Amino acid sequence: MKNLLLLTALLGPIFLSCTGPVNPFFGEWDTPFGVPPFDLIKEQHFMPAYTEGMKQEQQEIQNIADNPDAPTFENTIEAMEKTGKLLIRVDYVFDIYRSALTNDKLQNIARQVSPLLSKHYDDILLNKKLFARIESVYEQKDNLSLNPEQNMLLEKYYKDFVRGGANLSAEQKEELLKINQELSVLSLKFGDNVLKENNTFKLVINNKQDLVGLPDNVIKAAAETAREQGEDGKWIFTLHKPSLIPFLQYSEKRALREEMFKAYINRGNHNDENDNKDILGKIAALRLQRADLLGYQTHADFILEMNMAQNPQNVYEFLNKLWKPALARAKNEAKDLQSMIYKEGNNFKLEAWDWWYYTEKLKKAKYDLDDEILRPYFKLENVRDGAFAVANKLYGITFEEVQDIPKYHPDVKVFEVREADGPHIGLLYTDYFPRASKRGGAWMSSIRKQSNLEEKITPVIYNVCNFTRPTEDKPSLLSFDEVETLFHEFGHALHGLLSDCTYPKLSGTAVSRDFVELPSQIMENWANEPVVIKSYARHYRTGEPIPDELIEKIKKMDLFNQGFKTVELLAASFLDMDWHTLTEPLETDVIDFESMSLQQIGLIPEINTRYNSYYFQHIFSGGYSSGYYSYIWAEVLEADAFQAFRETGLFNTNTAASFRRNILEKGGTEEPMALYQRFRGSEPDITPLLKRRGLE
Repeated sequence: MKNLLLLTALLGPIFLSCTGPVNPFFGEWDTPFGVPPFDLIKEQHFMPAYTEGMKQEQQEIQNIADNPDAPTFENTIEAMEKTGKLLIRVDYVFDIYRSALTNDKLQNIARQVSPLLSKHYDDILLNKKLFARIESVYEQKDNLSLNPEQNMLLEKYYKDFVRGGANLSAEQKEELLKINQELSVLSLKFGDNVLKENNTFKLVINNKQDLVGLPDNVIKAAAETAREQGEDGKWIFTLHKPSLIPFLQYSEKRALREEMFKAYINRGNHNDENDNKDILGKIAALRLQRADLLGYQTHADFILEMNMAQNPQNVYEFLNKLWKPALARAKNEAKDLQSMIYKEGNNFKLEAWDWWYYTEKLKKAKYDLDDEILRPYFKLENVRDGAFAVANKLYGITFEEVQDIPKYHPDVKVFEVREADGPHIGLLYTDYFPRASKRGGAWMSSIRKQSNLEEKITPVIYNVCNFTRPTEDKPSLLSFDEVETLFHEFGHALHGLLSDCTYPKLSGTAVSRDFVELPSQIMENWANEPVVIKSYARHYRTGEPIPDELIEKIKKMDLFNQGFKTVELLAASFLDMDWHTLTEPLETDVIDFESMSLQQIGLIPEINTRYNSYYFQHIFSGGYSSGYYSYIWAEVLEADAFQAFRETGLFNTNTAASFRRNILEKGGTEEPMALYQRFRGSEPDITPLLKRRGLE
């Protein structure tokens, strides 16, 4: 085996049968559609596969660097796109396990491999001979007959190397290597700590009287959780959203709501082995140090150079434009909730842990509507099929479940996606329920990216969410927020599935952070359209469609609680930007810095920022540093883009074809604004967003 691996490193990948006792990553995947053989992959396979994958790519890269022929687009840039196939394969699969099926062994592997990967990619970016070839091609670009996609690929490789330190001195390169390796370890630790915090806390209720106000399905779910944890006869509530949110919405026990809420917002802030305050402070300092090394004033300047926003000033200007009207609306909402508290004969001041509870009561009073009235109509499978039906009407694509295919967990379902006239497009894996081994939130990613470089490679995409689990007597019934989340992540999936690019580096969701949310957020609009709701919302017991009066109430609630929703999102966006526009290492306490940031914008105490720093995974262990504003920036794009469908028809085939052709298929092959203008005919207008959120 040792000799075989050596030969593989010299000659390229040699595919072996998976039938013997070999590492599945080293063999050809004789599975339906060539998906990973999840049933064969074990923890012990990852590290050898990573090691061999890095070794192979190092050799492939060196072969390009040492090529005696004059640098060309084909033998340098395009050749780069053909490297690292084994490493990409193992990394994509490992990311699934680490985020959705993790355990101590996998977390230990992640801690080992993270600094190795950081060094591996830095070694590529800092390869002088390789950069000299890329630079040579880049300097000739005006004389090359490159199409727009090739031109963008060349531009991205050149900028990646410059931004990766290719022009630094030898001493500076060594410093950059150390910074990047330390950042990789710290970011991983940050995310692991949040996962542990999510799973550590539990509210155990012994007295049935403490369940007052909670819906039956929430009580039953808590009883099942208790039974699973050996606490039969009790009720356990956790920090997973399907448990937390209903508790905050309906529990009449204010002290318990406070306990749950504070446990949630203090994850990573307990001065113990899972505390993230020192870690995030180090991450912010190291990012600043790296930015300074590369010639940028701040980390935000470094990041935003590659985004639509371009610089921190533009982001702050955008956020401030929304903040004043949003805060005014939120203050009025707080007054309404406080009035309700007084009307009930209470004299306490509205606190953040009261907001969800009294908002739900106000919704019931104003609109005769709450989540528990709606849930019976939003059976998970029906909502999912409703999203599929929207995609079918828009793009003519079909979804059919595939049964005999490897999956990484029994909860997972797999769907083959086809064009209406038959050709295979790709596969969609869905993984919808929470578990201790899965991080919180919802996301989309790739098991295999689409490309047409050497052959036609079809995408394999997955959606992961944390929705309400089915109980013994009820299927999974979603809140309307969860319905919108399903449509949102499905929009990301369509971006990956309908990609039609040549190069993997540019395909699918490989776009700037403040453009990537356009395809996901625009899908949420169809979830909320009466004609669409009527197609998928059927009572789980009777099969009766949702009544028109309930749909009308949903539509009337469009502006309800929008001050709160906008303010908590914007507060987190300001906090992100404040962390990453530091020009000197933080000298104050993390808590003090966060408090100053939120006081500076005037955040009212009745609303907590959507994410406190010590569990803000998007920016400290995800890819959204200096980019959390992207969600509302993209909402400007999608609100304006959806107007095109309103103007021509919700399912107008020409409008849908244009969106598919100019946005979904193009990935990062051209500048985002050019793609958007080609679809819409003009730059986006902020007015539709302001109207939607009631901020005009």
